[in-house]
Amino acid sequence: MKESSKYLLIAIFTFVSGYIFLKFAYLKTDNIPFLQEIVLIVLGTIATIAITAALLNKQSEIELEKEQRIKIFELKSGLYFELIDIIERVISKGEISKSDMISLEFLTHKISTIADKDVLIEYSKLLNTIKETSQDNKISAIESDELSSDLAKLCGKIRYDLIYKDSKNKREIQDIIDNNIEIF
Repeated sequence: MKESSKYLLIAIFTFVSGYIFLKFAYLKTDNIPFLQEIVLIVLGTIATIAITAALLNKQSEIELEKEQRIKIFELKSGLYFELIDIIERVISKGEISKSDMISLEFLTHKISTIADKDVLIEYSKLLNTIKETSQDNKISAIESDELSSDLAKLCGKIRYDLIYKDSKNKREIQDIIDNNIEIF
């Protein structure tokens, strides 16, 4: 049972018990109006405290979830940009060194822990292209274009993973990225 559910049940039990007690006190003091007003004030105060506590508890829960989403977003975006930087460095050098392959290997492990399924599928395609390209450790212009094309497709999946969750926009964005690839 969630922590908030426990608090809610306790609050409901406390409120109902308090209400029953105060209702009993109210009925017993029906011949003394001043005491009835005090009982009503206490009942109103308890209701206000209970509602405020429930709202604060829910707000705290939402804030924690928000902080977790922000941390995951920062982690994902950091790893994705690190990947883009490695591919940029490889293409700029025109060769794939042993240290580049080691960096990609460890980055692959990191990405596999947080990436969306679509990102992992596209990332696998990029890794296959890198594997084919790394056979002679040199990157030709055609291989560079192929790497850039695969990276652009991966960036579309990354964008969807980080920002958009609307499947209609996903296809439109992927079409735009594909058109941009064809320009180069």
